[in-house]
Amino acid sequence: MRKIQIIALGVFVIAFVAVPYSAFAFLGVEVGVGYWQQTPSGTLSYQGTSDLDLKNDLFLSEKSQAFVRAKVELPLFLPNIYFMATPMSFDGSGTLSRPIIFGNTTFDVTAPIQSKLKLDHYDLALYYPLPFLKTLTLDIVNVDLGLDARKIDFESTINQEALNQSASQSLSIYVPMVYAGVQIKPISLIAIEGEIRGIDYGQEHYYDYIAKVRVNPIPIFYVSGGYRSEDIKIDQSGVKADIRISGPFVEAGVSF
Repeated sequence: MRKIQIIALGVFVIAFVAVPYSAFAFLGVEVGVGYWQQTPSGTLSYQGTSDLDLKNDLFLSEKSQAFVRAKVELPLFLPNIYFMATPMSFDGSGTLSRPIIFGNTTFDVTAPIQSKLKLDHYDLALYYPLPFLKTLTLDIVNVDLGLDARKIDFESTINQEALNQSASQSLSIYVPMVYAGVQIKPISLIAIEGEIRGIDYGQEHYYDYIAKVRVNPIPIFYVSGGYRSEDIKIDQSGVKADIRISGPFVEAGVSF
């Protein structure tokens, strides 16, 4: 499934490059593909059991994974569209230093465990730029504000194959969030950009921060690098999680 996603992303970018960009003169289009080095930390529990540490109990470690973004700036009074797909999947294995419980299953220290955590998510934002700001700053500063709808595909599994024990839980989480973006372009070749998505309610919160420097070495194409951090607190369907995912990323794409 992961290979299919990456191939689809590549085809998507090539298709945009292959079509003359003058055909999209009435639109602003941006498509990018990148890799994010994701380092997980935090805790997880299921059905009221004690918190499990992602590193020390589940042995999850950093992993670099592909992501894709696409923006379409529409004319007139229509909101602009921003789509982003962010796969997240971590695997770990090791020998426990203490017994742990996940759901109704107890895993003891007599055999190694294998663990998996998936937090794939998909964002669709509708946004508008602040009126006249870009004109007033001579195209140097732009600020976007809008709403973001996120779907998170959550799955956590723990196996102890030697003892034929396994426990897992999966769910889909739908999250409405506020979206804000800023672009500062002091010269035509370089831009500093930031994005924030977030919401806080009840026992849950979801925050996503992106900061990057972007360079346009030749017309249409760009490369960028930066840092992304997510803070996710879940309390749904017996799952409680307080997780942070962070790390640097690189990206390349087309924009016209």
